[in-house]
Amino acid sequence: MNAPVSSQHSYLLERAGRQAEVVGALKAVLPAHALLWNNEDTTPYECDGLTAYRERPLVVALPESYVQVQAILKTCHALGVPVVARGAGTGLSGGAMPHKLGVTLSLAKFNKILKMDPQSRTAVVQGGVRNLAISEAAAQHGLYYAPDPSSQIACTIGGNVAENSGGVHCLKYGLTVHNVLKVRGFTIEGEEVEFGSDALDTAGYDLLSVVIGSEGMLAVTTEVTVRLIPKPQLARCIMASFDDLRKAGDAVASVIAAGIIPAGLEMMDKPMTAAVEDFVHAGYDLTAAAILLCESDGTVEEVEEEIGRMSEVLTRCGATAIAVSQSEAERLRFWSGRKNAFPASGRISPDYMCMDSTIPRKRLADILLAIAEMEKKYQLRCANVFHAGDGNLHPLILFDANDADQLHRCELFGADILETSVAMGGTVTGEHGVGVEKLNSMCVQFSSEENEQMFGVKRAFDSQGLLNPGKVIPTLNRCAEYGKMLVRGGKISHPDLPRY
Repeated sequence: MNAPVSSQHSYLLERAGRQAEVVGALKAVLPAHALLWNNEDTTPYECDGLTAYRERPLVVALPESYVQVQAILKTCHALGVPVVARGAGTGLSGGAMPHKLGVTLSLAKFNKILKMDPQSRTAVVQGGVRNLAISEAAAQHGLYYAPDPSSQIACTIGGNVAENSGGVHCLKYGLTVHNVLKVRGFTIEGEEVEFGSDALDTAGYDLLSVVIGSEGMLAVTTEVTVRLIPKPQLARCIMASFDDLRKAGDAVASVIAAGIIPAGLEMMDKPMTAAVEDFVHAGYDLTAAAILLCESDGTVEEVEEEIGRMSEVLTRCGATAIAVSQSEAERLRFWSGRKNAFPASGRISPDYMCMDSTIPRKRLADILLAIAEMEKKYQLRCANVFHAGDGNLHPLILFDANDADQLHRCELFGADILETSVAMGGTVTGEHGVGVEKLNSMCVQFSSEENEQMFGVKRAFDSQGLLNPGKVIPTLNRCAEYGKMLVRGGKISHPDLPRY
């Protein structure tokens, strides 16, 4: 009698057979060097910037032309194989984590700026072009691309479109959705699609706003037309110290209430300022409970007037110290700490999980105080940095992923932050997306009927659910199970996701 075959052995046999089938089919449309399937070659693609969850893809495809992208999608659709598009892999919610029986489609080779038009103040770029590269190319024309996520030196415009990325200057200049005119790409069936236009508006439904922020679930982005804006004549930054978190939070709301829209308005708490000061020596006040960075840009006269008004508001709100940059070098030094918050955190902890909820500005102090209590509850440290002007939080929970208990407590801590944000009138994500990280929290914010409506949009583009499956929208079963766990006073995590 034959011995029973274990489920793991059955899965490995299924994987090997499926891999051979997919590799064989893709070899017909791709050159050999554009396909990876051996473990040592596919391991670098097993996660994005959220390293707590990993999965080795069945195959990695690295196309070099639009024709090849189209052929890959048509082949995978015919075989019923899931596809996960990937840019630079800098995402922080697991949006680019591979499917274990799917193809990871890398757009890394689509890194050309196709057209720079200073007259219309636009640029047409391929999806794999780095965010910062656009501004570098536009600089000779006195222009730049406004959205500036902290990862802009590495992240790609295709990834920015997927996540609707923002950055420290999004308060005044908007998110990706406000700075993109047109997106071109392919559906899972290999159909060429175009959203938006070169004009300010298009006829019919606003599908451009649907695809931006859709996290790779609706189409694969290959080309983007972005809006460029003139570089300001002058920019200056205020660094304000506060001895109390509530005073700092109230100051943010007061600046906006005064009718001022700064170019940037960021907040860091004491643990974060200590981490970044030791890393970049930006000159931060290490005695402050929180610091604010408030930037003004425009003409010399505009900046002078706005800096004066903001300084008055900050002083009235209890700032213990105010410094104003006197040179471009000093302004960049003030910002260097904020821009390096994530790598600085990596120096003080083996791992961190960056959350990304958004709350009303008036609740900034409340959420910070709540997070301080959560640190005690979960016995983990948390350093906080905020896009304070629009209420977008980035708490960085510090933990050691080699300790399974710490990882579990970190997940509970993160879920608590997100659920508390919703309770305060906010949302579970601002610019990092849902990915796999926030699936449970989507059950808290949205009803089953609302989630079903989102699935309806997904099905309209991808009826078989092959593009980036298992991300962003929780299933009814998942939400039901999560609800039962909450009633029992527990939490569910991601038991189906491979970890360290």
